[in-house]
Amino acid sequence: MSEYDVIIVGSGAAGLTAAIALADHCRVLVLAKGELTGGSTAWAQGGIAAVLDAGDTFENHIEDTMVAGGGLNRRETVEFVVENAPASIERLVEMGVPFNKDAEALHLTREGGHSHRRIVHVDDATGWAVQAALLKTAEAHPNITLLPGQACIDLITGRHELRYSGSGRVWGVYALDEATGQVHAHVGRATILASGGAGRVYQFSTAPRGATGDGIAMAWRAGCRVSNMEMMQFHPTCLYNLDVKNFLITEAVRGEGGILKHPVTGHRYMPDYDVRAELAPRDVVARANDDQIKRSGLDYVHLDISHLDPDFVAGHFPNIYDKLLTLGIDMTKQPIPVVPAQHYTCGGILIDLAGRTDLPGLYAAGECTESGLHGANRLASNSLLECFVFGEAAAKDIVARWDQLEPPPPIRPWDESRVTDSDEEVIIKQNWTEIRRFMWNYVGIVRTTKRLERAQHRINMMTHEVEDYYGHFRVTTDLIELRNLLQCADLIVKSALHRKESRGLHYTLDYPEMLAQAVDTVLVP
Repeated sequence: MSEYDVIIVGSGAAGLTAAIALADHCRVLVLAKGELTGGSTAWAQGGIAAVLDAGDTFENHIEDTMVAGGGLNRRETVEFVVENAPASIERLVEMGVPFNKDAEALHLTREGGHSHRRIVHVDDATGWAVQAALLKTAEAHPNITLLPGQACIDLITGRHELRYSGSGRVWGVYALDEATGQVHAHVGRATILASGGAGRVYQFSTAPRGATGDGIAMAWRAGCRVSNMEMMQFHPTCLYNLDVKNFLITEAVRGEGGILKHPVTGHRYMPDYDVRAELAPRDVVARANDDQIKRSGLDYVHLDISHLDPDFVAGHFPNIYDKLLTLGIDMTKQPIPVVPAQHYTCGGILIDLAGRTDLPGLYAAGECTESGLHGANRLASNSLLECFVFGEAAAKDIVARWDQLEPPPPIRPWDESRVTDSDEEVIIKQNWTEIRRFMWNYVGIVRTTKRLERAQHRINMMTHEVEDYYGHFRVTTDLIELRNLLQCADLIVKSALHRKESRGLHYTLDYPEMLAQAVDTVLVP
């Protein structure tokens, strides 16, 4: 058993921001599944939204966020995040993030749904630069211990105390050391889940391999409410290439003038769907792309920016340009084949403005949460921002309440006396493939009640199978992830069946209208 002051699950923007903010006050352990850079933060191409332009206002950014979110956002959360954005950018600049500049000022780009230029970026690889700066800062602090290769299994609560208390108080996590196969208890006075989203529930996703909804599933099993899990964002433009998985073509390509065309007729179709054309919010563009593909039996549609100056295109999107050249596509001369793909989990663990969950001692931040910022659809480049603001908020609250957070009691070690090594890994692979396929086909961009019920039926059958398997065999990372994926799939489908309207990212042919009142879907364990 290892004991620290605070345990953080996840080494992306939210987890590292919290760790750095806490490190002057207490000893922090950051656990990462796989590598420290394996989360979604490093993959974020776009940038970070903040009001930094003379003609822009907080009110404008708040309004754009509320409009994109279909009115399901909580206004106090939106105000809180937007007003804290400039200070977050300032801290990143101090850490050495080399944001693009025009003369002395930061260069601001614009993305779908934004009324002004307000996206700070590092070329088209902002997330990687942010991840590198945060890691460098964290590694330099003597109070922060970074531990990669740890697959977290479950939260440690009152039921795991040596003297069983049954309280919901969270004391840390049990985690599998992927190198040794041993399970260790990591305990602390407070725990922060910053474990990312559940994108790998879907067959096509821009999320990294580890985005299996671990934090959401662990929090739900421990007794936290989750909210708006039906709100899954699909990115309209993921590269269509059978050899290259999950390569995202950033929103900013459309923001700078890229247009979507039918690959056979060459027709520019976005104006047929929305007056904002290519600058419409992601859900609108993703549905339009999905409609074109299904209606014409296509494999992909075309995103074309070749009508702009070649030097501008190559200079503005150097990483995408270089990557596409290796695949034989010159984006300065020809269109890019794209398909929609799952991109962001807008729902998650319900938290307040301090990052507190329903369980004492447990905080959460970033994509695993439902803070009220995104509502029914995330506005582009608000996600990294949410990580910084809530990572900081959780750290502040822990420091402010430090005297009330008692040290952990003796905890029972992980018990694997009744399990053996699995001889049937094929079951895990089969179930994983099946979940991702039926979630894509039945719970994707456009939904119907019948499809959702089919998905629910399959989830119910698989749940018994996976629980039986989990009870008999020693845990592996694949088994932990399968269990969490299935749990998240169940939460998504239950939430989707519950919402009898189409709003934002939840679009169902059976209830195409939006109801007069916006109500969160809250599931209670």
